Amino acid sequence: MARTIKNPKKAKRKNKGSKKGDGASTSSSVPTIQPRVWQPGVDELEEGEELQCDPLAYNSLHAFHIGWPCLSFDIVRDSLGSDRKDFPHSVYFVAGTQAEKASWNSIGVFKVSNISGKRRELVPKKSSEDDPDMDGESSNSDDSEDEEEGASGAPVLQLRKVAHHGCVNRIRAMGQNPHICASWADSGHVQVWDFSSHLNALAESETEGIQGSLVFNQAPLVNFRGHKDEGYAIDWSPVVVGRLATGDCKNCIHLWEPTSDSTWNVDPTPFIGHSASVEDLQWSPTEPHAFVSCSVDGTIAIWDIRIGKSPAASFKAHDADVNVISWNRQASCMLASGSDDGTFSIHDFRLLKDGNTVVAHFKYHKYPVTSIEWSPHEASTLAVSSSDNQLTIWDLSLEKDEEEEAEFKAQTKELVNAPQDLPPQLLFVHQGQKDLKELHWHAQIPGMIVSTAADGFNILMPSNIQSTLPSNGS
Repeated sequence: MARTIKNPKKAKRKNKGSKKGDGASTSSSVPTIQPRVWQPGVDELEEGEELQCDPLAYNSLHAFHIGWPCLSFDIVRDSLGSDRKDFPHSVYFVAGTQAEKASWNSIGVFKVSNISGKRRELVPKKSSEDDPDMDGESSNSDDSEDEEEGASGAPVLQLRKVAHHGCVNRIRAMGQNPHICASWADSGHVQVWDFSSHLNALAESETEGIQGSLVFNQAPLVNFRGHKDEGYAIDWSPVVVGRLATGDCKNCIHLWEPTSDSTWNVDPTPFIGHSASVEDLQWSPTEPHAFVSCSVDGTIAIWDIRIGKSPAASFKAHDADVNVISWNRQASCMLASGSDDGTFSIHDFRLLKDGNTVVAHFKYHKYPVTSIEWSPHEASTLAVSSSDNQLTIWDLSLEKDEEEEAEFKAQTKELVNAPQDLPPQLLFVHQGQKDLKELHWHAQIPGMIVSTAADGFNILMPSNIQSTLPSNGS
């Protein structure tokens, strides 16, 4: 799996808006260009052509960076409430950098506030041409509704940096105690940190941007050197507070058991069941003793920590490296896996005894899958990122419905015929980031996804998955 970010360079602040006259009005004398669906990985841009984002496709879309690219990040659970639906939003993060020199790296603890957006209608309202009773006043009010809700100005980034020697391969915040974070370093060390002072400072600060010029030198709570190589697999148990598992590129997995709020006992004898690098692992969302792991050897292993250091079961999952996995927290019998060949599969553990766990297999992406994650709010929805610079969102409960498609086209007077070979489960394709590495859904803001890539972070809320959002009640 290609994990490192190609030619990391420190990001420069720039306006990522469209180059073609944002907000410019159109004239009836200008000829209308027939729109067409552009298929990533199939169509090529002709000379002079460029892709532009359609803002109507998003309830919210913002981009930012913290300096050096980040291979991994995590969303930190906060005390602002669950199922938040009103803009503006605030989000807390931890992320690890991939700097050119080992001594330039850091872990960023940061808050992005004033995240504006607008809940858009799936079917656009009638224009004045369609409704002769619509006068100029009502048309102007519609225009004003295009303004984003709940905020003025751009999102505000407040950043605190903690020195970290070497690149951060992966970082995870504990769900139950989100100020406690674990990080994998390319030096082969796993460290556990207490970032409570930084998170508290961010929570108490005003909305003036903090650019993080000061780097804090903070000692980790634990610095484990027992792995024989660097690694990427790391996960906190959502069931047992403080329980952690870490896997390395030498096929070893170590179990961490908490002995207090700030100390851990790491079992020196590893779990071994793969014949190659352990790429990812996930604890069960319901069982305290079970976790799964995936490997470059193409297999997925299921472990029970009560019955020894070998897998309870193992099966071939892909014909290439299995890069990432995600255990569905809404339907605990389901596991998603993403491969180096661009495919991803859905597995049902109830079919283990039958010898084939795959219930769905998708070949949409043409390059390695770099991240995969189930929605924390919808059991059938998941998001996937790939080295083809696409972030895709899927709803596995959908099937092709020709009558529904015809009705939608009639409502929107749609003239574009969508490609016939697109899977009906494909809900959304997000582009615009280079070398996508990781994504996460926000567990407290339904419909929000954050992604990291070589050129920074995106916060996005696609408008066509608003069915997963709580209703306005208005």
